[in-house]
Amino acid sequence: MAKIAVIGAGVAGATAALYLGEIGLDVTLFEEKPDLVSGPPFCHLHAGGNLYREIPDSQCITLLKESIDLLRFYPHSIDYRPTVIIIPKNDNIDPKELHPRLKKLQNEYQQLINSDIKNKVLGESKNYFKFYNRDEIEEIKNKQIVKQPKTLDEWMIPVSKNIDLDKVKFPFVIVQEYGLNLFRLCASVSLSLESLSNCDTKTDTKVINITKNQNRWNVKSTKQNISNTEEFDYIINAAGYKSGTIDDMLGFKRKRFVEFKAAYVTKWENCTDIWPEVIFHGKRGTPNGMGQFTPYPDGHFQLHGMTESITLFNNGLVKSCDKSSQPKLDNKFINKIDKSWETKDVESRTNLAINHLAKFIPAFSNSKVASKPLYGAQQIPGTDKELRASDVSFEDDRYARCEIVKASSVLSMIDSIVDKLIKLGYVDKSAYKKRDFKNRDIDINDIDNYSKLICQKRDYPISLGTVNTQKG
Repeated sequence: MAKIAVIGAGVAGATAALYLGEIGLDVTLFEEKPDLVSGPPFCHLHAGGNLYREIPDSQCITLLKESIDLLRFYPHSIDYRPTVIIIPKNDNIDPKELHPRLKKLQNEYQQLINSDIKNKVLGESKNYFKFYNRDEIEEIKNKQIVKQPKTLDEWMIPVSKNIDLDKVKFPFVIVQEYGLNLFRLCASVSLSLESLSNCDTKTDTKVINITKNQNRWNVKSTKQNISNTEEFDYIINAAGYKSGTIDDMLGFKRKRFVEFKAAYVTKWENCTDIWPEVIFHGKRGTPNGMGQFTPYPDGHFQLHGMTESITLFNNGLVKSCDKSSQPKLDNKFINKIDKSWETKDVESRTNLAINHLAKFIPAFSNSKVASKPLYGAQQIPGTDKELRASDVSFEDDRYARCEIVKASSVLSMIDSIVDKLIKLGYVDKSAYKKRDFKNRDIDINDIDNYSKLICQKRDYPISLGTVNTQKG
């Protein structure tokens, strides 16, 4: 049995370890933090990439396909609610310009269903998106809130009642891009890995050196000041924003960016309505950058504002150089990642995020800081800082470098790695693009309890480990 080392247990590394363990390989997963999936936050299943109007249609189609794969792999990590896209009046885009791309994605979704009925996970293709003019929104505004919305019109009720309609353009669009819950995915993959005897998960363990011995790799790690060296047939570098440090150990050159980002956790008192996610488009990096309003139970909302005073940071995007494959983040960001945020920084940036969204949702202005932000650094491979659909690259015959930008790309990444392992004779061809594994059979109550435990352990409200709506 081939021995595989996976370095880094973010969503990429942990999922790779799970997949390879499920197909029978001997896997060791190294993670320097105390638990899994603790890297940069994610909250959105990019089933069409409609948050990113600046990327080409080809990347949106890729994200649609990859999101369907991820949903099938982690069905209990999904918040089954749609996303509403709204264009502010101060933006130079006409909402109708979104229609050709949405139609293309709708057709692509139907083709995916035609190829495999199990891909029908976003509802009927005819309901993938819907436009609403102002008269329709005004009519919906008079309807009663529905406790458990099912139709697109029912999802639009809290939006119509709370948005300042004089500050936005029409039509609105609602699209079946669902939520992706970080804490529940952490629970799903952690519990699944625990059930596999051929997967050894080493947390609180840092890889400090790698050397090659003919066709095998010697991986030296340390835990609690005790060093250990093991030999492996194949290495998967899934070290996230630190991937360049692993490349540097081996002398591999790779251009990449690293970007530090944060999302803010808020509590809207007395809000009991179940919302869709709402996106207010805007040009990234400007004071009117995109606002993202992500709902959780009990009046909690996660906020992004694509400005340098909220989600983005001045000098928070850095790139590698000729001497090192590892971009160098400023120490102020490293301190946030490794230690903590200053209270005044949490308060000021969260309140700026609240104000950013309250421009369009006036009643939200009374919201409060609920916890520290969700934050982290992510790598963007290559030289295009706008890249959103990416998966993996290779060095040597036995070294893979995970390069996902969005969590939805992990299965495509793994497919490429498995293809390499098949060619090396480590696994059978039947392992390629396998999608149905026993990890889907984990008891949902166990996932609920574990995700809440992780929230508490990381000092976040337990509501963040819960989804508003389950499938069915």
